[in-house]
Amino acid sequence: MTAPLSPAPSAAPGAEHTLREIAQQPELWRRVDRAVAEARPRLDAFLGPLLADPRLRIVLTGAGTSAYAGEILRAALAGRTGRRVDAIATTDIVADPYGCLGEDLPTLLVSFARSGDSPESTAATEIADALLGRCAHLVVTCNAEGDLARAHRDRDGSHVLLMPPAADDRGFAMTSSLTCMLLTVSLAFGHLPAGGAEPLAAAARAVAEGELGERVDAFAAHAADRVVYLGSGALKALAGESALKLLELTGGAVAAWADSSLGFRHGPKALLTDRTALVVYVSNDPYTRRYDLDILTEMRAALPPGRVAAVAGRADGLPAEDTWLLPGAEDADDAALALPAVVCAQRLALRASLDRGIRPDNPFPDGEVNRVVQGVTVHPLLP
Repeated sequence: MTAPLSPAPSAAPGAEHTLREIAQQPELWRRVDRAVAEARPRLDAFLGPLLADPRLRIVLTGAGTSAYAGEILRAALAGRTGRRVDAIATTDIVADPYGCLGEDLPTLLVSFARSGDSPESTAATEIADALLGRCAHLVVTCNAEGDLARAHRDRDGSHVLLMPPAADDRGFAMTSSLTCMLLTVSLAFGHLPAGGAEPLAAAARAVAEGELGERVDAFAAHAADRVVYLGSGALKALAGESALKLLELTGGAVAAWADSSLGFRHGPKALLTDRTALVVYVSNDPYTRRYDLDILTEMRAALPPGRVAAVAGRADGLPAEDTWLLPGAEDADDAALALPAVVCAQRLALRASLDRGIRPDNPFPDGEVNRVVQGVTVHPLLP
């Protein structure tokens, strides 16, 4: 018998934080929507002059899950702002600063960080300031007392956006912290309008509390020893985050891979065995969707029954069986669709962890992988 995501916390020892943090997302998104609306005058005063410059480059950055946040939003923000938008992980900026920031353009560095205490978080902002003639900073974080927030809260040219305190996940893996930061930046740049969180929250609630979530649990209960996530565009980035979540919450007991719907055939398809499960995020874009449906049909023929699932906002072209349809998300673009869709991945990873006797709040009790990364030495820039 699988446990739902919204029981009393005592229902799953070792999962109390992760259970709560997945289940709380719909309500947190509503709070974020209201908070960004209240902050709109200050946000416009900060962003307006920057976005008025046609040469502005926006760089979305973070590490791990926070890096995937930037990748999910990149194309949507480029379309919304009409400016060049790049998603570059802090880990890449720190390791290859001149390769990432060697072009001296007016830049807005948007930093996603749950804690803001990872060494690369502050180092990336310092490197950007050192290499670029004009660099402003939008810091999006869950921790008001983190190193990143404290470094930028009183600085000219910086603006700090704080998530609701409950979004600062206490569990090992980023869940509500990711989605709150994604939503905040979507709203801040006008990709989603004020009030735009409501239909997405309703879809996420169907995963967290309803029959749809039970279907995700049932899929996870298959004894797959590897899971592949596929998607296109923004949903390819979501596939990467989904694979990372499964690796984290199962302590590496389930191998996970992510790729694009077209790219998977070019070698990575060798991963498939009869113990592989596969999830395809199906785009709402009518052209891109065709490629997702093609790979979905191919994989359903290649894998045993019940091993392939589709996550979608629209039902057209999809059989009802093994399709996780997100209610009310049929008109969302793919960056917005990623918000409720990632809750499916979070729930699947949590279920897989619990079914293997792992404690998802701390899947690495020996400390070989840490909630806030350790062991990084940031070396000084060379001329």
